[in-house]
Amino acid sequence: MNTKNLTLIVIAALVLLLGGCGCNGYNGLVKQDEVVKNAWANVESDYQRRADLIPNLVNTVKGEANFEQTTLQNVINARASATQIKIDPNDLSPEKLQQYQQAQGQLSQALGRLLMVTENYPNLRANDAFRGLQAQLEGTENRIKVSRNDFNKAVADYNVKARSFPMNILAGMFGFKVKEGFKAEAGAEKAPEVKF
Repeated sequence: MNTKNLTLIVIAALVLLLGGCGCNGYNGLVKQDEVVKNAWANVESDYQRRADLIPNLVNTVKGEANFEQTTLQNVINARASATQIKIDPNDLSPEKLQQYQQAQGQLSQALGRLLMVTENYPNLRANDAFRGLQAQLEGTENRIKVSRNDFNKAVADYNVKARSFPMNILAGMFGFKVKEGFKAEAGAEKAPEVKF
């Protein structure tokens, strides 16, 4: 065998080896990207479950004749705002994620105020429908937390793969960009001040 044929065989073997590694790496990035999209769908699903429970909660609370209408209206408005924001999982930009998180945070605050105010209404607190809805909301809030954590883990795993050498070269060539996860809300690092 002459050196020209040997050189061609070595070059062909290298091309096949690099091509195989490239295909495997690309497919790994696609898989991780799909895991992130699935985790995001779970986050949206849990937030939607919360949004679906709110009309029933509001209607149950409306039954209490002298309940603060402003509080109810704030919950209704926050729900409307939160459900209007949709994010394409292919475009999870930090700005869009922040906007989504902010709207959901406003809804959480409005719900928190609603549940605080209900403490002044013993008939409402004794209502089985209200207690059942309150328990479902608490369970849903826990599911949202788990979904957000799962989403953040999926994003971290994807980012590690997309940023690691030599995968970062392949990721850049095929447009796999680093993704953003959920962050703590501004001011969350400070403990609330409690006064008696």
